[in-house]
Amino acid sequence: MIYLDNSATTTVEPSVLESYTSVATNLFANPSSIHGLGSEVEAMIFTAKTQIATLLDIHSDEIIMTSGGTEGNNIAIKGIAHARKRRGNHIITTMVEHPSVYETCVHLEEEGFKVTYLPVDASGRIRIEDVEQALTDETILVTMMHVNNEIGTIQPIEQVGNILKNYPGIAFHVDAIQSIGKIPLQMKRWNIDSCTLSGHKIHGMKGTGMLYIRKGLHVLPLFHGGNQELGLRPGTEHVPGIVSFARALRLALDQQSTVREKIERLHDKLYQRVEVMQGVHVNSPSEGCSPYIFHFSVPQLKPEVLIHMLGEKDIYVSTKSACASKSMEESRVLRACGSEKERASTGIRVSMSYETTEEEIDVFIQALDKAITQLSKVMR
Repeated sequence: MIYLDNSATTTVEPSVLESYTSVATNLFANPSSIHGLGSEVEAMIFTAKTQIATLLDIHSDEIIMTSGGTEGNNIAIKGIAHARKRRGNHIITTMVEHPSVYETCVHLEEEGFKVTYLPVDASGRIRIEDVEQALTDETILVTMMHVNNEIGTIQPIEQVGNILKNYPGIAFHVDAIQSIGKIPLQMKRWNIDSCTLSGHKIHGMKGTGMLYIRKGLHVLPLFHGGNQELGLRPGTEHVPGIVSFARALRLALDQQSTVREKIERLHDKLYQRVEVMQGVHVNSPSEGCSPYIFHFSVPQLKPEVLIHMLGEKDIYVSTKSACASKSMEESRVLRACGSEKERASTGIRVSMSYETTEEEIDVFIQALDKAITQLSKVMR
């Protein structure tokens, strides 16, 4: 099997699964219980959060454990917006956000907030001057992703953070789900106020993740019923998930620098070989792109047919965000980049992990070329 849909989810690293099952089996008590076993489990959570904080250069009391990116984005965006609505009602985001951010902003518009959706250029990147021009006295939140989950474009998060240093009344939320463990991320140095991470994108367990909330940032909770996770995510903690997330994060960050050269080489090979194939249009930018994501369209072919043919060869790729991949409608991201409807509705995403090998990419390229050739003949 050649699995190239790692932006949707990754395989679970064996040692991460081992950590999960060990904790679930042996440390099953409720950490809120006052008996000795409960205290032992509570101490395990504290240790895991301390490890996460050290890895990310943040404080352990700035960490909210979540079920993943969608929950984290909702807690941060809605919680910040409602906490600051007396100060202003304007939010800035982009046209190319993940649905968990984009649709949350749409929902907030229905509640009366005003949202500016920044346009992007042909590579999917915002313009810094557009951010500056969009700021108003009513702006309370800027939210955007670090790496685009469909085409891999890297947004200028550091530059945006530097601009917002001059606006202490504006919170800066970043969706770093596709960047953590793959490209550098500095939450403190880049003036990020809140940031979402997901475990199953870095060879961790599904249903695990975290939300960074800068100390002092006021966020209204979406849920009520307990004081766990600083009151922002009440309910009995998912202790095996927390411990296994800490291990997955450490392994991902350990791999970040050691495999980058290999992944960049594989991305370059994909770009060079696929862009010359018959009828193919590459959508990922040649520069300023995460090397882990490569996206292209074959306008004359239905993407589901191409994916099915590759699947018959035990090769697995996808179309767009996993949250929307079963919908064959056009990609909102590609349309925002200026692609015509046919190109925007025929995208294919290849996404790698640190486990991806050059041999797998070579086999994929050969299978893709053959599939496109065969389908093109049928379409004539």
